[in-house]
Amino acid sequence: MDLDRIDLDILAALQNNARLANKELAAKVGLAPSSCLQRVRALTREGVLRGHHAQVTASAVGIGLEALVAVRLFRHSRDAFRTLYRHLLSLPEVLAVFHVSGVNDLQVHVAVRGIEHLRELVVEHFAARSEVDHCETAVIFELQRKHALPCYLKDAAPPRAAAAARAPSRRRRARSGR
Repeated sequence: MDLDRIDLDILAALQNNARLANKELAAKVGLAPSSCLQRVRALTREGVLRGHHAQVTASAVGIGLEALVAVRLFRHSRDAFRTLYRHLLSLPEVLAVFHVSGVNDLQVHVAVRGIEHLRELVVEHFAARSEVDHCETAVIFELQRKHALPCYLKDAAPPRAAAAARAPSRRRRARSGR
């Protein structure tokens, strides 16, 4: 799907606040509500918008600790990766699985009740797997996350808000004689 300036404005607005009502979103991007709704539906249908998520405070749901678990596999086969991915993603503690370069093959972001829960998870559900050669954990002391992705599209115009901030207003141009 080729994204134009309005699509990028919609994406920027929704990444900032996914709960915007269609009417508010339409006003932000300068479209009629019906046109805006059609755009959002097209972005969803094409897989550009893949979901809307609530950001929940970890401690409110009993999470006392987050960690990264580095995993090294015994052998690098598609089957080993697929089997391990399926297993890891079936665990409620696993938030994300990253296939990475370097000494380890995967970095797995987990959320647990505490250190004992982390130890149990790694020993029983990671290290005990036949695909796994080595595990190493790193406790996350603090996590700050940005939810908006940067836009690197070469041919797309910048989102309206950014473009408007850079462009001189008509009033300023008139006063300066341009």
